[in-house]
Amino acid sequence: MDDLNSTNRKLPFGIKLPAKVVWTKRTKSDLRTGLLFLSPWLIGFFAFTLYPMVVCFFFSFNNYKTKRAPARIGLQNYRDLLVDEKFWIALNNTMYMVIIAVPLGLFASFLCAILLNLKVRGQAFYRVVYFLPSIVPTVAGTILFLWLLNPQVGLVNTLLDRIGIDGPNWMADPNWSKPALILLGMWGMGGTIIIYLSGLQDVPQSLLEAAELDGANWFQRLWHITIPMVSPITLFNLITGMIGMFQYFAQAYVVGGGDNLGRPLDSTLFYSVYLYQNAFLFLKMGYASAMAWILFIIILIFTLLLLKVSDRFTYYAG
Repeated sequence: MDDLNSTNRKLPFGIKLPAKVVWTKRTKSDLRTGLLFLSPWLIGFFAFTLYPMVVCFFFSFNNYKTKRAPARIGLQNYRDLLVDEKFWIALNNTMYMVIIAVPLGLFASFLCAILLNLKVRGQAFYRVVYFLPSIVPTVAGTILFLWLLNPQVGLVNTLLDRIGIDGPNWMADPNWSKPALILLGMWGMGGTIIIYLSGLQDVPQSLLEAAELDGANWFQRLWHITIPMVSPITLFNLITGMIGMFQYFAQAYVVGGGDNLGRPLDSTLFYSVYLYQNAFLFLKMGYASAMAWILFIIILIFTLLLLKVSDRFTYYAG
């Protein structure tokens, strides 16, 4: 080790790298063992992630409709997307869900986690009840909500009618279809609640007790201690929720019945739904590949922006 350090090359910030690595039998054996343990992940990554990405990038510059060989057309797919009215409708619908559904879901999840963190009798039972909807299969949960929100015989409109409120048409009304899907998403937010709950249990009780002794009320302790301490979890849930919402597909597919995607009046035509239509219904694989790469760039930009501004609202105790 001393010999290696004596031949180190100096790099910026005091980083040192050995000028020459000595490949001993032990080093080679450790490398082979490490690669052996990594091989399942490496095979999966190269076969099911990297290779499809490279092929998708190639197809995005081609006119490829599966029945004929790809024909190179350069940036034509991307230019066509910019003048495609449905592309902008799908992007607008998706941005609506990202801007409204994700923050609303985070807020509701945090409130539920605070309630479930209270020391009350039957705490474990309440936690199970709140988490159960998140393990209901997506298709089953969506069909259940289609029945609950049925404008004629649905339970929700029936209860609203009992108190003198004329319920909306929900999935049949383009003004209410996305709010209905947001309600569906909030019903299954158990996973986010559990993550918040784990963070709340890591908040130092000494800080809360000291603040209480200083005269801070419940809201002041929440605002000045609890929320800053769980801010890294909020950032994690925000980024993962945003990425998931940009890929929103299954619920909208079930609502459209597979044949009438985007109903009513394209109000549930989300980006991934329109990508699916182009790829597997219209067989425009090149066009869909261009859509996939644009979505990748959009998600990457939003993620980097969130990470860039996260220092302003994220506190790391370490």
